[in-house]
Amino acid sequence: MKKKVCILSIDGGGIRGIIPGVILSYIEKKLQTHNSSIKLSDYFDLISGTSTGGILACCYLIPDENNKPKYSADEAVEIYLKRGAKIFDISLTQKFKSWGGLTDEKYSAKELENALDDYFGNTKLSELLKPCLITAYDIRNRKAHFFNKTDTTSEIRNFYVKDMARATSAAPTYFETARIKSIFNTPYALIDGGVFANNPAMCAYSEARTIDFAKITENPQKPILPFAKDMLILSMGTGTVKTPYFYDKAKDWGAVQWIKPIIDIMMSGNSETVDYQLKQIFETTDSPNNYIRIQPDLYNANSDMDDASKENLDALKNAGLKYIEDNKKLLDNIVDKLIEFN
Repeated sequence: MKKKVCILSIDGGGIRGIIPGVILSYIEKKLQTHNSSIKLSDYFDLISGTSTGGILACCYLIPDENNKPKYSADEAVEIYLKRGAKIFDISLTQKFKSWGGLTDEKYSAKELENALDDYFGNTKLSELLKPCLITAYDIRNRKAHFFNKTDTTSEIRNFYVKDMARATSAAPTYFETARIKSIFNTPYALIDGGVFANNPAMCAYSEARTIDFAKITENPQKPILPFAKDMLILSMGTGTVKTPYFYDKAKDWGAVQWIKPIIDIMMSGNSETVDYQLKQIFETTDSPNNYIRIQPDLYNANSDMDDASKENLDALKNAGLKYIEDNKKLLDNIVDKLIEFN
C-alpha cells in the first residue's frame, strides 16, 4: 500500500505561536514513545508556515552537524518563552517616535534578528532537512514570495534561513520591512506573508501537488505528484480570535481606527477561508478525516499578537496544555496516522 504525504502547516499569529508549539511538542513526545531518537520533522514530508508559523517551521527543519533535526519541539517553543519579552519590548524612544505604531514600526527588529541569528546561524534554505514553504510578500514587485527548498537549485532563490524567518515575520506596523538578499546577492523588500496567507495550508497543498515525494524521500512507497487522497494535512492555528466589532462604533471609523481591526479581520478571515476550501477538497476523497484543522481557544490569554508579558506567556502556554488535555484522543489519532503513513 502506498504511503501518504504528511504535511504540517502553521498559521501566523505573533506570540500566539506558543499555542501550536506546545501542542506539537506533545505530538513529538508521543511519537518518541515509538522511537526515542526521532523528532517532529522526521514524520512530515513538507512543512509550511507563515510569520510565527514560519519561524517554528524553520526550527523543526534546521539541521545539526550530523544532518539530523537540531531542535526538539520543546526547544522551538523556547524562542517565544525565553526571547518573546525582549522581542516585543518597546523603548520609550520608539514608543514616542512611532506613536504606538501609527507613524513608524512599533518595535525595533534588533532583538528578533538576534534571536533568529542565535537559532539559525548561517544555515541556508537549501540545507533544510525537508521541503518547506514559507510565505512573505514582495512589496517592490507586488507579488507573493514563497521560500521553497525545492526551488533552490539556483542561488538566486536560495537564502539564509535567518533572513527568510525575518521576512516572513515582518508584520506591518509591528516590525520594519525586511530588506534581505539571496545568496546570489539579489535584494528583496519583504513583509509578513500573513497579508495574503496567514493560514498557508492551501499554499502547502498546492506545492505538494508539484513534488515527486518518492524521489525526494528516497521511498518508492511515497506518491509522485500527490492528489488530496494521497495526503495527510495537519493545519495548526494560533488560537481563535473572535473580538467583536460593533456597527455603532465601526460606522464612523477612519483609517487610523481601522488599522488594528482590519489586520485582525484579514488574518482570521484568511485562515477560515483556507479551512473551508481544504475541507471541501478533502470531502471529495474517501478519507476526509486526513485533513485536520486545530484551532484552539485562547481561554484566558490575550489575543494581541505582541502581548509578551509574563502573565500572557503563561496563559498562552496553558491554552496549549488545556487543548491537549481536552483533545488527547484526537492528538493520539494524529500520531497513529503519522506512524501509519510513514
